[in-house]
Amino acid sequence: MRFSDFTHRLTALGALPVHRGRVVRVWLNGQALDTGTRRRSAEHFLPLALRDAIPALTSELDGLAQIRSEHAGSDGSRLLVELADGQMVESVLLPRDGLCVSTQVGCAVGCRFCMTGKSGLIRQVTSMEILAQVVLARRQRAVKKVVFMGMGEPAHNLDNVLEAIDLLGTEGNIGHKNLVFSTVGDQRVFDALPKQRVKPALALSLHTTKADLREHLLPRAPKIAPEALIELGEQYARDTDYPIQYQWTLLKGINDGDDELDAVVRLLKGKYGVLNVIPFNSLEGDDYQRPDAERIREIVRYLHDRGVLAKVRNSAGQDVDGGCGQLRARAVGAAQVVELRRKPASSAHADHRHADAARIIL
Repeated sequence: MRFSDFTHRLTALGALPVHRGRVVRVWLNGQALDTGTRRRSAEHFLPLALRDAIPALTSELDGLAQIRSEHAGSDGSRLLVELADGQMVESVLLPRDGLCVSTQVGCAVGCRFCMTGKSGLIRQVTSMEILAQVVLARRQRAVKKVVFMGMGEPAHNLDNVLEAIDLLGTEGNIGHKNLVFSTVGDQRVFDALPKQRVKPALALSLHTTKADLREHLLPRAPKIAPEALIELGEQYARDTDYPIQYQWTLLKGINDGDDELDAVVRLLKGKYGVLNVIPFNSLEGDDYQRPDAERIREIVRYLHDRGVLAKVRNSAGQDVDGGCGQLRARAVGAAQVVELRRKPASSAHADHRHADAARIIL
């Protein structure tokens, strides 16, 4: 179901724009569809045909997504969400009323240390299924920030994601800069976002300053050089007057060297943005590691001392083995997870993508 399908249904039931807006708002807030206004009850406000159809509409909307399991951790709860066709995605209840949502079942980018990427792309998540993740979360607690950093690459599902962002930033009562669009970098994103009514904050998965290493780490991402990606981000940041978040998943011995840090200083000093340093979230049986805690502190101090704002953002779900894609992988069974071919550890190494680590930016 796309949002346009839903509004057409409401229109066919005699709903005028004021009625459609009311129904959409109460749904996005996790309330019953026939919730009245402060001054008027539903029977004195909604058309009779629409009131009669409320039970069927409610059943259909509830069927879009259901919580299959919840995994509480020290940094928030990770939700395994089952969609109407039985496919599953993950959402994360983050600290400070944040929520991370998924935009695809699987992902086509194939980042080499992301469990989601191992399954490949199975299908797109519709705008209504994205919104349904917010509704499920709001039925548990307040949601004041939504980050599009879960399973999938939002740029590969652009129409559905932009539609969801527009609705959350208007009818969903979420501040525009509390909506965070995360991407590995795609020209279509930079073309589309400035034209939107709701212009979200932007997070770019950088991970390295080396073009050849980045191509290896994100094998099916658009081949935009790190320098060019940063310039595109800088332009959007200046146009929207809001800083860019650059994502850097730290991999021990791969992208944590002094040469990378010096290049980061050269590329990001004076730019309108922040570098989120995200220690790698280990996967079961993986041969990639995070740097030790002291090295992570050294990296942040080194960057700060040279004029680059850097923050450590630990990936949610590590204490429950719930990094992005891990819950789904266990639920569907290892046989359905497609392993990516890896080069020997001595060669140019691997990456994770925004899906696991970037999701926790608050």
